[in-house]
Amino acid sequence: MTATAPLAERVLRGEQGALARALTLVERRAPGCDEVVAELHRAAGRAHVIGVTGPPGSGKSTLVAAMAAEYRRAGRTVGIIAVDPSSVFTGGAILGDRIRMSELAGDRGVFIRSFATRGALGGLARVALDAVTVLDAAGRDIVVLETVGVGQAEVDVVSGAQSVAVVSVPGLGDGVQAIKAGLLEIADVHVVNKADREGAHRTVSELREMLRLSRRRPGQWNVPVEQTVAHSGEGVPDLIERFDEHMTWMAGNGERERRARRAAATRIRWAAEELVRGRLRPGSPAFDAAVDEVAGKRDDPAAAARRLLEQL
Repeated sequence: MTATAPLAERVLRGEQGALARALTLVERRAPGCDEVVAELHRAAGRAHVIGVTGPPGSGKSTLVAAMAAEYRRAGRTVGIIAVDPSSVFTGGAILGDRIRMSELAGDRGVFIRSFATRGALGGLARVALDAVTVLDAAGRDIVVLETVGVGQAEVDVVSGAQSVAVVSVPGLGDGVQAIKAGLLEIADVHVVNKADREGAHRTVSELREMLRLSRRRPGQWNVPVEQTVAHSGEGVPDLIERFDEHMTWMAGNGERERRARRAAATRIRWAAEELVRGRLRPGSPAFDAAVDEVAGKRDDPAAAARRLLEQL
């Protein structure tokens, strides 16, 4: 038994303190992190992981809180990973999602953890996928992964979620924001939040028209468009029902396994990138020697990079 095994065992028993400690270990990439995640990875895979993405101001955090409350009324436990943007100067984050979800704080059936992006592109902190594994292994029925809300670049959520909700909102003066840069394609459910606002029906119509015009394969999931008013909970039960229907559909046609392979491929690639970055950094003799060669025009960057990788 490794020194880190007791922590993993306590997480598997669902202990709140151990869960918080394991997530801190993951966030800091502290020594022993990989061993704990490896232990938990073998027990994970039971939770329904839902990604919630969309532009800033669409009410994602309020919607996630309303979803969690609805799941709790049904007796299901929930883990929430909320990714907040980092300061480019300090690397810190406000982590405001914890404030917006404060009404859930007293419920032991809900565990909320915020992470800063720390420079990760695509709206998703890389540690978030390890955090999903921790919450999944701890026995949470639902794990919600709420991304940072960067808009057009925010498609990395598909790497860690089984069901993806793209949240739009009427009245932002930009038509259907979900049309942009792949957001339309990644949605398993489109959500028009703040549907009590003027223009909501137009947004719904535009989304449905875009979905009608998109190319669909035989047997493909029929992406629904749901309307919600998150602050009152209106429409949230229907949204939860769509997620359940999507999970049933995935289980019936092998899509769940395909998405699990996609998530595994992404995590392997990201782990490899972290290992390479850790080995190839200024200050190491081989790297500095390569910099000298390229700066002196005695070598080119691509050849120097290949040689360094071969040395690894």
